[in-house]
Amino acid sequence: MITGAPPAFSAGYDLASIPAETFERDAEALVAHPFHDAMEALAAHPWPTVAAINGHCLGGGLELAITCDLRICASGAKLGMPPAKLGLVYGHTGLRKFLDTVGLARTKELFLTGRNVGAERAEEIGLVHEVVPAQRLEAVAVELAAEVAGNAPISMRGNKHAIDLLSSSPVLSEQQEAALVALRESCFASEDFREGIRAFAEKRKPEWRGR
Repeated sequence: MITGAPPAFSAGYDLASIPAETFERDAEALVAHPFHDAMEALAAHPWPTVAAINGHCLGGGLELAITCDLRICASGAKLGMPPAKLGLVYGHTGLRKFLDTVGLARTKELFLTGRNVGAERAEEIGLVHEVVPAQRLEAVAVELAAEVAGNAPISMRGNKHAIDLLSSSPVLSEQQEAALVALRESCFASEDFREGIRAFAEKRKPEWRGR
């Protein structure tokens, strides 16, 4: 689970701090780099990730949030993409994430207007999964993370991998499809699958082994 330091989750890149004499060089490096490693780490993380959006979430900070699998948002937060107001053409890899998250029409709305949207509107268009009062954000996000963490490890890793692959590669190669079939078949021989079935029949909480 990731969150920000109040009052903001992340306000994005601080372009205003770049000296005028080095702006062209430094702005390109800043926009291309600061969140890249964090986003790559989140995208590659094998376990589910949760963003607890505790305040304003703008620009690269919003891309960081939607890179997480699940997003809980405080009711007073504002979310938005300001490139249109900065003269910036956003990176295509970031744009793809928004297209995958909210679709073509909403991505155009965010990037062509440059407007900030309230938390409730963000939930309506699919930027976040749930909006809660600010004072309850931490508790709700921890409860969600605990609920997810209580599920079968094999299922969490396998389903997340399959969903991410299908999202990034709508048309699978033969090798990719075979790998997904093998991944699904592997669960039937696992201890956790047998434990899950037994626990369901016995109406008790499963004891996962992760194998």
